[in-house]
Amino acid sequence: MKIPHALKLRAAVEARRVLDEVTGIASVVIATPDGFEIASVARRDVEPARIAAMASSIAAIGAVVSQEAGLGRCTCITVATDNGFALVSPVHSGETSLVVNVIADADAVLAQAMYRTAACVRALEAPQP
Repeated sequence: MKIPHALKLRAAVEARRVLDEVTGIASVVIATPDGFEIASVARRDVEPARIAAMASSIAAIGAVVSQEAGLGRCTCITVATDNGFALVSPVHSGETSLVVNVIADADAVLAQAMYRTAACVRALEAPQP
């Protein structure tokens, strides 16, 4: 999948903003739907390629579940764990689709992470001049 250079640059900026603006975010990986990383930032040692692959699978499952349940387009999947959570949000930017994956530690506030992740998605979906 060919990702426009401008979108890759925006993805890198937005990933950094999510990490910097929300306390407790451990990593942000933005990937293609087929699981290839295009931008990532992290506060700890993570494997962006593995996260990208998992996020694409989770996004696909979320799309099927929301469709089968008649709930409309999937906008976010939350995976809650003992030590934090992951947010997986699909992005539709013109002809290009992406997946934003945010990994958060236990001290992160879910609502803040969801709000900022949604803002990241909107920024990536916005038409650019």
